[in-house]
Amino acid sequence: MSAPLIQGYEVVIGFETHAQLATRSKIFSRAPVAFGAEPNTQACAVDLALPGTLPVMNREAVACAIRFGLAVGAHIAERSVFARKNYFYPDLPKGYQISQYEIPVVQGGSVGFELAGQARTVRLVRAHLEEDAGKSLHEDFHGMSGIDLNRAGTPLLEIVTEPDLRSSAEAVAYAKALHQIVTWIGICDGNMQEGSFRCDANVSVRKPGQPLGTRREIKNLNSFKFMQQAIDYELRWQIEQLEDGHAIQQATVLFDPDSGQTRAMRSKEDAADYRYFPDPDLPPLCIAPQWIEQLRAELPELPRPMAERFVAQYGLPAYDAATLTQSPAMAAYFERAAAASGQPKLASNWIMGELSRRLNEAQQGMEAAALGPLQLAALLVRIADGSLSHNAAKQVFEALWSQPVGAAVESLPDALAQVDALIAAKGLQSLSDSGALQAIAEQVLAANAKNVAEYRAGKEKAFNALVGQVMKASQGKADPARVNALLKQLLGA
Repeated sequence: MSAPLIQGYEVVIGFETHAQLATRSKIFSRAPVAFGAEPNTQACAVDLALPGTLPVMNREAVACAIRFGLAVGAHIAERSVFARKNYFYPDLPKGYQISQYEIPVVQGGSVGFELAGQARTVRLVRAHLEEDAGKSLHEDFHGMSGIDLNRAGTPLLEIVTEPDLRSSAEAVAYAKALHQIVTWIGICDGNMQEGSFRCDANVSVRKPGQPLGTRREIKNLNSFKFMQQAIDYELRWQIEQLEDGHAIQQATVLFDPDSGQTRAMRSKEDAADYRYFPDPDLPPLCIAPQWIEQLRAELPELPRPMAERFVAQYGLPAYDAATLTQSPAMAAYFERAAAASGQPKLASNWIMGELSRRLNEAQQGMEAAALGPLQLAALLVRIADGSLSHNAAKQVFEALWSQPVGAAVESLPDALAQVDALIAAKGLQSLSDSGALQAIAEQVLAANAKNVAEYRAGKEKAFNALVGQVMKASQGKADPARVNALLKQLLGA
């Protein structure tokens, strides 16, 4: 599939993503990494680079890197090396950042995703461990700046792609797929607002068949919405510069969400500018093959293979399967509800519909669902056996959500008893007597001769009106599908 062109130019995008690893302490010290603490309360002597301090590797940070490498099909280097990346910012106490350069821990791999129904793959160059810098603060300091070193030494995994992306839409789809992987395997909480998942986009344009153009790096994109806006603006700007006869200068730029524009921050450094050399305070990182295999065995089923299994095992549409595997909690909820009810498609509809709507309104995740999967399964059983119409089921769902006891329900019989009690208490039992339903339908037809005539004249809306009248007369207890079939039978006769 050929890449789309913008004004005759091909778009070339590569990504560098910093995922903050879900460890309790920093990568080379025991200082905590909790977000939101008072400035400089979570920085110890190692983080402050006081004389005589030495870094000690955090084993869990290494485990996170290995898990990621296994998840993306990369090579895990059994021996990797840490380097000093030299630059001088006020928020970098040592005057260098401990990172990896020539021999990273994760090498190669790929991330797959779908866009507009087409499968895409982005190749990864590497994923390496490094420490974060501190943060410069410029507000409320009476014209001066302050330095907060709480983040200094926070463990990061920097994930670098090949320049395989060809549009802002592809870039966002890749970033979302990567975000899903790191949160799914539990190595990063993915909170973009808190800086746990930060993306830098290297953007350039070229005429088809020409060498790669000069790239500009958009730093610290912390939302998918801003990511697409920033890339689109940068592409337009670069094309305008080239069309006006100007050369693109390599630079690091920032995106301003208020103006919707990127602006240059500094000229872009090359690797030589950082004067990398092996860190003499850290020995090579050696990983035993047995440890890699242990972590491989502990890795959960990944979202894309799980979605494919949902299609094969439960007969779900691909869209449903992809939606249900957005988080491990949602996937687990679906599987339990589907298995207990024997109604996988109905379970999918209710989870993606009513349940997700309630959670979105409350801005909560699946873990906070007030309705347990067995309660939903019981509701689905009663819908499937004709005991509840769809409208009545919504009322039962409302009652279950308002007075949740989902955690206390440990079996499907208990959940069915709870649902049946609500149906009886609210008088929501579906109208299942065929004779009673036919009597109601005949009365409606007799009382609505005009609608009957219009339907027989070919007006479909008249039929919908008749269905509505039957549902109203049955107080919503009739099954709409049975009402449709019965009315068509009577009108045909």
